[in-house]
Order: sequence, then C-alpha cells, then structure tokens
Amino acid sequence: MTHPLPAILAHLDETAPAARDRLIDWLRIPSISAQPAHAGDCGRAADWVREQLQGMGFTASVRPTAGHPVVVGHHPGPGGNAPHLLFYGHYDVQPADPLELWTSPPFEPAVVEGPHGPRVVARGAVDDKGQCAMWLDALRAWHAVAGGPPCRITVLIEGEEEVGSPSLDAFLAANREELKADIAVISDTGMWDIDTPAITTSLRGMVYSQIDVRAAGRDLHSGMYGGSARNVINLLTQILGELHDENGRIRIPGFYDGVKELTNAQRVEWDALGFDEKAYLGDIGLSIPVGEKGRSALERLWARPTADINGIWGGYTGEGSKTVIAAEAHAKLSCRLVPGQDPQKVAEGIRQFVQDRLPADCTAEVQVFSTTPGIEVPADSRWVQAARRALSAEYGKPAILMGCGGSIPVVESLKRLLGLDSLLVGFGLNDDQVHSPNEKFELRCLHQGARSHARLLAEMAG
Repeated sequence: MTHPLPAILAHLDETAPAARDRLIDWLRIPSISAQPAHAGDCGRAADWVREQLQGMGFTASVRPTAGHPVVVGHHPGPGGNAPHLLFYGHYDVQPADPLELWTSPPFEPAVVEGPHGPRVVARGAVDDKGQCAMWLDALRAWHAVAGGPPCRITVLIEGEEEVGSPSLDAFLAANREELKADIAVISDTGMWDIDTPAITTSLRGMVYSQIDVRAAGRDLHSGMYGGSARNVINLLTQILGELHDENGRIRIPGFYDGVKELTNAQRVEWDALGFDEKAYLGDIGLSIPVGEKGRSALERLWARPTADINGIWGGYTGEGSKTVIAAEAHAKLSCRLVPGQDPQKVAEGIRQFVQDRLPADCTAEVQVFSTTPGIEVPADSRWVQAARRALSAEYGKPAILMGCGGSIPVVESLKRLLGLDSLLVGFGLNDDQVHSPNEKFELRCLHQGARSHARLLAEMAG
C-alpha cells in the first residue's frame, strides 16, 4: 500500500493560496483578550476554530470558562494503538496599540513582499493564529487525502493566553480525563532562522515579586530631616545594588541550588550555531554584553538564571520639585529560572536577601505574584526524535535543539495537571515583531510549517 504522505504534501502545495486566505479571515477577527469590548470577538474567533475542526471530521465544541471560551475538538484517528496527540494553541491576541506605528490596519491583514517572499502583516499573524493555522492545515490535508489523521487527536485552543491564562488551570483540572493524551504539541516558539528548524527543549521559569520597604511613619521635609532620618529610597537602591557581584553572579541565598551545567554535547551544538551577540545587541542600540562572566551568550540566554529589576518607585515623581524624604519605596523584581531551581526556595531567598540588609528601624515585605519552574524536555524522547526526523526531511538539515529564555506557562500547567510533556516545534522568526506594531508571519513559514506538521503526524504514527 502506498503511503499517503507524498500525496498529502502535494495537496498542501496545491492548496497553499486557500490556506493563506483562511488565515487572513481568522486574522480579521480582533480577538483581544485584554479588552472587555472585544469579548464578542473572542467568541467569534473560537467559533471560527470550531467550524474548521468540524469541517475536517472532528467533534468540536466551544466551552465556557470564567473568562473567554475554550475550543475542544476530538478525532479518533485510525483506532488501534495509534498515539494520542494534544494540539494546544490560543486564538487571543495582544492589543494593537500604538496604532499610529502600523503600516496597515492591524486587523485588515496585508500581504506584502519581504526579503523572504510574501508575508502577512496583522496582529496575531504569528502569535498564535498563524502557528495554529499550520497544524490545522496539516490535519485538513490528512483528512482530504487519507480520510483522517494517522493518530488520535485532541485539540485545545484557549482565548486567554495573552492575559496569563487565568481560566485555563481550572478548565484543565475539571476536564482532566477528557484531555488525556500521550504528548502535547505546541507551535508558539521559533526557528533558528528561516532555513533552520528548531525544537525548543528547555524553557526558563519565573519568580515575579514586589519589594516594599518602609522607614519613617510619614514623608519628611528633606531640609528638616535630611542627614538624620533614614532615606528609604537610598536604602532600597543600596539593597538592590548588591543583587549581583562583580562577576555577574546573583547573591540571593541558595539561588543556584539545582542549576545544572551544560553538557558537552549541548555546548558543542550551541557553539556551532555561530550566534552573533554583537549584532543581537546592535539591533537594540547596545554593544556591551552583561551577565555572568565566563559564560557564552546562548548559555546566558537559555541555560542560566537571571534577576532583573523591572521597576522602582517612591517619593515624588511628578513635574517640578518637592523636597521630600519618602516613607516607603518599592521595586518589581523578576527572576528567570532554569530547570532544577525550586521557585519557592528562590522566593524565600529573595526575602532573606532583603532582610539581611535591612536596618533595625525599617520594615520590608516581599510580595510574590507568580512562581513557575523551568521546564526541560528530554532530548532523547521518542517525540523529540520523531520531530527531528520530520523537520530534517522537510528542511534538508538537522533541527536545532535550543533553549528559550522566556516562559510558556501552559507547558507547566499541562505537566502539573495532566502529566503531559510538551513538544515545542515553532516556526516564528526573530524579526516577526511579536507583541509589536507590524507583527508579521512569513508565508514560507506558514507553508513549510504545515508540511512539517503533516510529516510529524506520519512520524508520530510510526
């Protein structure tokens, strides 16, 4: 019996214009989850997904949550012992502001020429409608040519990822049995470059906190009390100034407990990528790298933890002058964590770091707003190996196993609540301007992403 994959890939090639038009239709819906005025649009975007799934043989429904709805679809596949894959994505998008910086209206998708051929410019083009559209197109092609996918498939597309997925954990917990699968497949990450595919095998986690320091019982006149009363803003900046030592290491107690060194294989593979840190910094107007001395750029970005002050305030910050010694000062602190670190232990370390430097007549509180561990996907898993074969067949070169400096909270939720590992295969590029004006997605990435997912389904099925 002839394997259907060649015919499926040919079908994707023939129907590429229709795939582009479907994506454009979806992008026209301003499904901005952060703005209540667009709640109806979020519902329309969810309905669009449901209709697409039903049109390719899925049972699908739009499910209510405390916030925006979730779309769930199921396809039994061929039966037997076929693997069960859960495809995750999100239909919600970021606000489009500032509108004046867009070259075309953000919800009137424009196809324009770029260095790599045509691209679609619109809010949500790559994050995450375009990347969801790829695997939807792959499933559609399998349906059209082979009568259905070669694996059992569950689809979960939410509408609150851009606001932190506040309703997702409750939904996962309430529907744990229905959403069971062997592996989650997520396309919300990137490639190394347009010619080089990548699988993300590690994600940094996060501890996000606020430090509140208080001294005098009220704000003070700097002429009457300056030189005698404690200046709490001075104190807070002194404390935060000790976060890093002269070599860039973080002084929070126990911070590096559990942090693993790169393996020789990882170091060789990452060094071979030839990452140009000078160009990377030059794109944002900088030239001098910081961070831990003796570490390569990609190691610092993908495999080492960080501590960054995200904001600091206190006293008078309005126009003109006001000679005041403030009674309190505040700072936001985010720590990016790598696999092996304990977020709760890091949070306690932050509290100890502040208390160890606090004078007797001052008080401090550390509020912890979120804790997420770093995630690592075993590079030798059957799923990663299947993805490497699929991507290598499509691109004619091995897929890079890379890290990600950011966080994808759903990966942790799927692991914690459903026991699912995630396969992170994305097709975004560094210049896609995610969350910025003129967000775009290369049509070449859309098409090769769909072909890659079609190949991946065949590899998963074995």
